[in-house]
Amino acid sequence: MADGSLAVDPTSTEFKVAVLSALRDRVTADLEAVTESQKKTVEGATHEEARPESDKDTRATESSYLARGLAKRVGELRNAAVKLANFPLRRFGDDDAIGLGALVVVEDDDGAEERYFIAPAGGGIKLTVSSVAVGVITSEAPLALALRGKRVGDEVELRVGRSQRSLEVVGLG
Repeated sequence: MADGSLAVDPTSTEFKVAVLSALRDRVTADLEAVTESQKKTVEGATHEEARPESDKDTRATESSYLARGLAKRVGELRNAAVKLANFPLRRFGDDDAIGLGALVVVEDDDGAEERYFIAPAGGGIKLTVSSVAVGVITSEAPLALALRGKRVGDEVELRVGRSQRSLEVVGLG
């Protein structure tokens, strides 16, 4: 399955396990990268060469703001990693209502399919698992709110800003 050469059932338990694993790996990699960036930013902001040369020199102040923002992001990613590490997967059948942990396949009016994993963290991340694209959304996302409680065969009207999309739930895992 990892090389993409086999047919993949995007609603299977095995596929969903692979999606959650890929999401955990991505959040861990992001956490490591942001932690390293934050560490370097703090070092730069506190380095003796970062002292202001005049009252108009704001480099150190700007670096400290950046370090603070990165520290906040590190905290968010740590929280996400904990939520994902302890997240139990549940199998959803076609007759089940969509909720947290569901892997949902929707089809738009043009027949294009999209896959979404409703996770406790990691919203906005796009994954490719076994050559299949999966978007991660949290339960607070507008799409997740529109899908909540729906079942395979149900239609969803999603309005975001001025645009409106009609989607049909065609798969659930």
